[in-house]
Amino acid sequence: MTFFLKTMISGKMKDLGGGGGGGEEAKTEEGDGKPTAKSTGMTREEFEEYQRQLLEEKIERDNAFTQKKAERATVRLHMRDKYRLPHSDKDDSQIQMAGGDVELPEELAKMVQEDEDEEEANDSFFGTIQNMDFDTIKTKAQETFTEIKQTAEEKCSVM
Repeated sequence: MTFFLKTMISGKMKDLGGGGGGGEEAKTEEGDGKPTAKSTGMTREEFEEYQRQLLEEKIERDNAFTQKKAERATVRLHMRDKYRLPHSDKDDSQIQMAGGDVELPEELAKMVQEDEDEEEANDSFFGTIQNMDFDTIKTKAQETFTEIKQTAEEKCSVM
């Protein structure tokens, strides 16, 4: 905030100087358009410290962003495994960029575990159905129905 105020005030004061003395005005930016210590109203040490802090913050943001990308890629890999979809090289490369050992976020890991538990419970029932022959099931059901019908006719005089 102080930097912002200094820049605004020093900029306004330079404009008030008036006169056309071109040699008197200091160069506020380098040839490549980057601000200098003089243009920002800071001392050289303050400016270097400020630039160092900006660089550190940028590195931290980049690392956090890379980690988030890797976590998303891990989620996509789990989903592709679950639904037997083809793997993507892009996801693998994002995980490698983050260090290669990326774990699922805790909440997501719980959800995946619950889904796996449900699937295991359902697999036992559905697995037996898938392995059965439906013609055999149909024949057994018809035989059972015929037996129940005959038993009911024997016991009931109305039928």
